Amino acid sequence: MKAEEYLNQIPMWTREKNSQKDIRRILGYLGNPDRKIPVIHVAGTNGKGSVCAYLTSALKEAGYRVGTFVSPHLVEIRERFLLNGKMVGTESFQKAFEKVKEAADQAMEDGLRHPTFFEFLFYMAACLFAEEKVDFWVMETGLGGRLDTTNVVERPLLTVITSISLDHTRYLGETVEAIAGEKAGIIKEGIPVIFSDGNSAASGVILKTASQRHAPGYPVNSGYYRVIDEGAGKLTAEIRDLDGKMQRIRIPFPAAYQGENAAIAWKCLSLLIESGILDADRKEALVCGMEATKWPGRMEEVLPGVFLDGAHNPGGIQAFIQAALRIKEERGGRILLLFAAVEDKDYGRMIESLCEELSPELTAAVRLKSERGLSAAELARCFQEKGNCPAFGFEDAKEAFSFILSEKGEGDLVFCAGSLYLIGELKEIIRRRYDKL
Repeated sequence: MKAEEYLNQIPMWTREKNSQKDIRRILGYLGNPDRKIPVIHVAGTNGKGSVCAYLTSALKEAGYRVGTFVSPHLVEIRERFLLNGKMVGTESFQKAFEKVKEAADQAMEDGLRHPTFFEFLFYMAACLFAEEKVDFWVMETGLGGRLDTTNVVERPLLTVITSISLDHTRYLGETVEAIAGEKAGIIKEGIPVIFSDGNSAASGVILKTASQRHAPGYPVNSGYYRVIDEGAGKLTAEIRDLDGKMQRIRIPFPAAYQGENAAIAWKCLSLLIESGILDADRKEALVCGMEATKWPGRMEEVLPGVFLDGAHNPGGIQAFIQAALRIKEERGGRILLLFAAVEDKDYGRMIESLCEELSPELTAAVRLKSERGLSAAELARCFQEKGNCPAFGFEDAKEAFSFILSEKGEGDLVFCAGSLYLIGELKEIIRRRYDKL
């Protein structure tokens, strides 16, 4: 059976997660491939994918072989498995699938449950990267941290926690402190943790957990870095090095919030240099790699004046708004918005912020293909209710995208946000229509 066909069927008949003890047992059937690879483990509400992208690009440029496991994918499932920043090949993907399928069948014969969709992908990543003999595995958590499938990794080189805000509250808790406690669950005994120090409530929980586990804690806050706006869409981060000197790194995105993500990634690399894991002579190459980072769907200009951003929770939307306003300040023109959301997100707060702070001239609200997608009518109603923002509902992303482009005048700006599912749908539409991406 083709890997993707089988994988897409898994959620139809198994959703109950396996215990971490049983996940460890299934890894044993596979020969414990995760124990053969040095891991950098990354959790957080917003920014974890970007930090993974920075680390991947930097390590690759410095001559290391890097495997990266991230989620979700935008268009194709193989996007979750990167080798030196590129999707793994179909043959390697299929081979890893078959190996995990065999182990899963054996596990079920022994009385274990079939792996969930995410568990299966995690096993595949471990097999792929062990087979490829990568020097580093940059690993993003799926949901939370403490109970996440990826948290079976026993001795990572570093653990990383990016900015934390309210998201997935049904599963992780109703407060920032509760969510931080779940994310801090990836901290291991004696292993350094680098974390965003932008929220004092979250930082307190992380530092307490780190202290309990004798893990050195490295907060990254505004005293550690600053973002310099050089005009013409160029941003530079000045990041304090371990020797106290400031390292200048050009941010390859038109969004100031990427300064913190770059600073977190650079702190990771600096610690790996200090510990002798990375060669200090490769520092310049690491900087070049950071500056060459690409991460699809993060304030990505896919067509002239058309930006895609995966912001999908109130904290992410706030950062998105600031980046969008900065682009408007530089370029001028009207702001047009294409927006979608899933029903379990705090879409009301997101829309309220968009209406009050971004003030789009026109909004196209679209229903996602996902079964969790909110109706276009509900979204349009919410825009009109929250801020009297003119909004039109569309049941199809293709139709909504065509509409918003038809309304775009010369110099106008189109921003698309609210859901990574939306970004995936739009990237596929653009690829088919313009043969781009």
